[in-house]
Amino acid sequence: MCGLLTFISAHGTASLFKGPIGEAVEHLHHRGPDETGVELIDNDAVLSHKRLSIIDVASSHQPMWYADGRYVMTFNGEIYNYKELRAELIANHGATFATDGDGEVILAGYHHWGPSVTTRLRGMFAFVIWDRRDRRAFGARDPFGIKPMFYLQTGDGVFFASEKKALMPFVDSRDIDEVNLSHYLTLQYPPEPGTMHRPVKRIGSGYQVVFDPGAPGEPAAPVTSARYYRADFQPRPVDDPKRLYDEILDVLRESVRIHMRSDVPVGAFLSSGIDSTGVVALAREFNPEILTFTMGFDVPGHYNELDVAQDSARHMGVTSIGTKIGAREMMEELPRIVWHLDDPVADPALVPLYFVAKKAAEYVTVAIGGEGADEFFAGYPIYREPLSLKGVQSLPQTMQSGLRAVSKVIPEGVKGRSFLQRGTTPLEERFVGNANIFGEAEKQLLMRRYNPDVRYTDITGPVYAECQGLDPTTRMQYVDIYTWLRGDILVKADRMSMAHSLEVRVPFLDPEVFKVASKVPLDLKVPARMAGQTKHALRMALESVVPPPIVNREKMGFPTPTRVWLKDEMFEWADHILATSNAGEYLDLNYARKLLRDHKAGVADNSRKVWTVLVFCTWFAIFVEKSLDPGVRRASSQLANKPAVGSVVA
Repeated sequence: MCGLLTFISAHGTASLFKGPIGEAVEHLHHRGPDETGVELIDNDAVLSHKRLSIIDVASSHQPMWYADGRYVMTFNGEIYNYKELRAELIANHGATFATDGDGEVILAGYHHWGPSVTTRLRGMFAFVIWDRRDRRAFGARDPFGIKPMFYLQTGDGVFFASEKKALMPFVDSRDIDEVNLSHYLTLQYPPEPGTMHRPVKRIGSGYQVVFDPGAPGEPAAPVTSARYYRADFQPRPVDDPKRLYDEILDVLRESVRIHMRSDVPVGAFLSSGIDSTGVVALAREFNPEILTFTMGFDVPGHYNELDVAQDSARHMGVTSIGTKIGAREMMEELPRIVWHLDDPVADPALVPLYFVAKKAAEYVTVAIGGEGADEFFAGYPIYREPLSLKGVQSLPQTMQSGLRAVSKVIPEGVKGRSFLQRGTTPLEERFVGNANIFGEAEKQLLMRRYNPDVRYTDITGPVYAECQGLDPTTRMQYVDIYTWLRGDILVKADRMSMAHSLEVRVPFLDPEVFKVASKVPLDLKVPARMAGQTKHALRMALESVVPPPIVNREKMGFPTPTRVWLKDEMFEWADHILATSNAGEYLDLNYARKLLRDHKAGVADNSRKVWTVLVFCTWFAIFVEKSLDPGVRRASSQLANKPAVGSVVA
């Protein structure tokens, strides 16, 4: 895994930027502490790279050249089917290779197949290729957005980077996008393609981009993008469920196999749920010595997954390494966590992920996880909601309107009020993804410059339009793939692991796995006859390989006790941040302090709302006014000397 920073000049003056690019790429040192490469190309481009050596450790240096110097590339990611593509390119096109790595396969594929190379890649990737002959930049991001790619276009040219912080030297830090701030307060993350800084954008998942500087003296064209992949759900009836379950298991086993390809040690994250447990069970078939890593909190009960996860590890015969943290560690590390995030993401679950990645990085360079299973196979509990609301939503519209009027006069907190409200609200308005922190009425109280014309449906509406005709649950899955998955889940997986120079791989998020998942019918995802169960087909597929108690276990996913701590250990710390932050020019922090006090008093559970504001205040201090030093240090040289653990899989 790596970090890239590339500049394509619009005027043939790239030499002026070599020094600044060389300095800015050091903000990505954590992504690649093993090597640094900065090259000026014909005064048209500067390509810089920070390398974390995973495959072909001795070679595959970047920037990478191909075809007698015609192409040069910077690449972040892993191509898992590179061996198969390499053989095809040699056999069908006579391609030659100077390395044994996966990056050169992208270059050879682009040379022989052109932009369609992106449709052949199985992996996670973000790359930029500069074609010296045609003076054209071509870049792409993987189908599901596992790996990040930011870009900034100015009058000087276009910058591409793995993380936004590498672009900040070229941006006014106070140019905040208040539209995305509004979306953040609802969704708990700023949605793609924007960021919290107006000039900086993200290349969308499954998109490729082109930039033509143009002839000397002529204005450069803007960056153009084209979508090459869309997650197309096509659920269909199944005559033989067992055959489908076998197909799911087979494609997952193959995906795990190729995700295990590495020339360095590979471990795995293990929680108490079926997703990570299933991945570990399959991974141990290829590496019986695989190490697993689990996180817990020093809070009893629901917040500690260590015992269950370690019991599963014993059942599967793998080593489990656990780590546990308390409120103090969480408060101390928050500035560093937010710095690594680039933009505020108010998902408390990223904190335990940060710490479990830190522990894993002491032993391995690569870890595999279970991200994506819930979106592909319908694992979130809310995906059952259309079943429970079906009776109300099948009523005539006049009756629904009457019930909605009744719900408005029922006092807050009275049983049945929420059910009637949600049951009489169209799916497109009630489901905005897996987080819905502040409603519009509260944002009007919280935001200094609330704009009623900015609504969450601006983000979700176009996504819903792409999946018309599907059943409500499958539409919810599709919306999550293009909002929650890439805006929250994959951001925290990438940033929290790369903070410790650890590469995280996600076998569920594979196009071949999605092909099978896309066919699963509704009744095998969330069976009406099985109250409370989700991702039924996946559970049945993994039944033969995971410990029996895990098959039907309720999803937890590294739960974080912020609700408990904000009433006690974290209260004064949180109140101090809200009382002293200069983010008050954007948010009414006295209102946020009232939410905190009401939470402590037990008036309402405001923990997620308070956390959302706390993360923004911390982000503001680091990235906008630059008054808070997050204390980020360069990756320890000890990471290059991890204990050797058998890991190579052909």
